[in-house]
Amino acid sequence: MDKKIKILTLSDHPLSPSGVGTQTKYFIEALLKTGKFQFICLGGAMKHENYDAQKIAPYEDDWMVIPIDGYGDAEKVRSIIRNEKPDILWFMTDPRFYEWLWFIENEIRPLIPMVYYHVWDNHPAPMFNRPFYLSNDLIVSISKVTRDVVTEAAPEVENIYHPHAVDSNIFKAKTDEEIKELKNNNFSQDKDDRMLFFWNNRNARRKQSGSLLFWFNEFANEVGRDKVRLIMHTDPNDVHGQPLQHIIEKLGNDGTMMISNSKVPPQILSDMYNMASCTINISDAEGFGLATLESLSCETPIIVTMTGGLQEQVTDGENWFGIGIEPSSKTVIGSQQVPYIYEDRISKEDFKAALHKMYNMTPEERKELGRKGRQHVEGNYSFEKYCEGWVKIMTEVYEKHGSWETRDNYKSWELKELT
Repeated sequence: MDKKIKILTLSDHPLSPSGVGTQTKYFIEALLKTGKFQFICLGGAMKHENYDAQKIAPYEDDWMVIPIDGYGDAEKVRSIIRNEKPDILWFMTDPRFYEWLWFIENEIRPLIPMVYYHVWDNHPAPMFNRPFYLSNDLIVSISKVTRDVVTEAAPEVENIYHPHAVDSNIFKAKTDEEIKELKNNNFSQDKDDRMLFFWNNRNARRKQSGSLLFWFNEFANEVGRDKVRLIMHTDPNDVHGQPLQHIIEKLGNDGTMMISNSKVPPQILSDMYNMASCTINISDAEGFGLATLESLSCETPIIVTMTGGLQEQVTDGENWFGIGIEPSSKTVIGSQQVPYIYEDRISKEDFKAALHKMYNMTPEERKELGRKGRQHVEGNYSFEKYCEGWVKIMTEVYEKHGSWETRDNYKSWELKELT
């Protein structure tokens, strides 16, 4: 293959710290390292100091990022396709952001294939997404739940399962001595060895950030407020969530619950997982949940709601790598864009029971869960497998579907007169 395959991507900015941005970066770098691909990226979902196109070192001409607001628009995509002539369009994140893109499918797909890296949080199958699913040459599903609902809604569309991954060279366990030093440097005020619980998530309603504070506060009262600490790594003032610092002050701002809101590199995040005895995610619905996978890679066990992608992280069906909390109820919510979707809600009592169970384990029992969790990550979510998989997927898309003069396996729309 002499000609490099040029891919146009739409997603979060690949250099942003978001989960979508991180996975986009992993995807791009995996393909660039083969020397067979080039990228033009529309980098969205963040504030930009300027909108000049950037060439990313060390790849230079092979990786260009164009900053955009939101996730782009039809005119921007038309212009890039016309002027740059990419071979494949790859895009990722919630389908609500791409309705405009699928509406111009009849302009794009006669020229190049569309590959959608898709995440959907929960059942029932979103039949309202069916027209969008039919507008892709390939859907790559981030979780088994996503794969299953896409298959039910649009069985005729090619749909494969290829989950997220973590870089286990960054997210790895530290020695007891290193962890002790980290705690001394970050929590020097502690005279005793508090058990740290960690929450790394977006402050949004479905993430249950407010409930977490109230429920953890009750748990701390039961075991002793000087025995445990919750660290929430998030934006406490996210407009989609609750004012978390206000809640902490209401509950008693004594250091039992603390906010970390600085954007930090992956290496520092790894330190935070290592300092924690457990990482928590009790979202009502979660397409994947990258933070808990990073935690397991650091050999830190997890407490999660048995929903979406979280349930395939906490257990492989035989072994457990933390505590999975079964929902006590299912609530159907919706909006104009998403008419219906389940929210899997846990009870306060079940969550507190999980906290007590984790707290009452011996350090060795928690370490054993963490060691098995690391093995689970290496076997099913390895960085190497993720990268190799994407190279294979995108190479096969190009060979099967072609682009421009070699475009194949696409039938243009036909107008038929109804009699």
